[in-house]
Amino acid sequence: MSTTTTETTSSTSLPYEECRGVLRVYSDGSIVRSSKPSFDVPVHDDGSVAWKDVVFDHTNQLQLRLYKPAASKSKLPIFYYIHGGGFCIGSRAWPNCQNYCFQLALSLQAVIVAPDYRLAPEHRLPAAIDDGFAAVKWLQAQALSSEDTWLTDVADFGNVFISGDSAGGNIAHNLAVQLGAGSPELAPVRVKGYVLLAPFFGGTILSKSEAEGPKDAFLNWELIDRFWRLSIPVGENTDHPLVNPFGPFSRSLEEVPFDPILVVVGGSDLLKDRAADYASRLKNWGNKIEYVEFEGKQHGFFTIDPDTEASKALMLIVKRFITENSS
Repeated sequence: MSTTTTETTSSTSLPYEECRGVLRVYSDGSIVRSSKPSFDVPVHDDGSVAWKDVVFDHTNQLQLRLYKPAASKSKLPIFYYIHGGGFCIGSRAWPNCQNYCFQLALSLQAVIVAPDYRLAPEHRLPAAIDDGFAAVKWLQAQALSSEDTWLTDVADFGNVFISGDSAGGNIAHNLAVQLGAGSPELAPVRVKGYVLLAPFFGGTILSKSEAEGPKDAFLNWELIDRFWRLSIPVGENTDHPLVNPFGPFSRSLEEVPFDPILVVVGGSDLLKDRAADYASRLKNWGNKIEYVEFEGKQHGFFTIDPDTEASKALMLIVKRFITENSS
């Protein structure tokens, strides 16, 4: 049975696998997590965006972070941003995530909802997918109760967009499948579209970009493989339906009605081919799908370097997608 600590333990003499310097999984099953983020950058909080934390799952003590433009007095679309980290690391509270949510709130003029989810290997899939669903059900409860005026005074519950970065993009896809077009079970909340930012999909047969990607890539194959081994259910492989949308054990998506989806990926991202294939298949089946590839960009370029021209261009693309699909 695995145990998790946040300090160095006697396991340090044992072999271990490491993820981005914040997670070590030892050969005896013990797990050490650092309290520090992988991306230790300054938080740029200038007061132009108001924010607060809310517990959305009391059983698992999961929180989400809400953001809104401080000066806004009109109703705003709601934009979920589900963080990445290979299902193993990451947090709504990491400074790179918080800085990006500040930018999203101001650039999109939206209420941003950034939920946490349980992490592997302590909590393997489908835990993260279940938590993503709980985070959107929480929004439905807010819409029905109208108790939190900090949120309800500015939130347009009929204009909701669900985005995810990497593993978060995988969660967003699985929510799109589960909720279906129109998201009827969330009423009065209405999801109008999904934004998949370099979605983290896999499969036992490697894509060309996975097999030939450079070893020094920000997200290289060694780390991709490690994330999957630590996060998929014990005894399963990367053709698991939550990992490979088109795998031999996956539900056929040809007849699934999807809300509009924007798929974004960097041209030098090892996940590129899977993202392109995903967008192509869903579009060929008659769904409203937009695919954007940023030439030469690595995995996560928009949060690592949010002030580059490519990152700014992406923000404009997301804003247009919201405008075109809002009521």
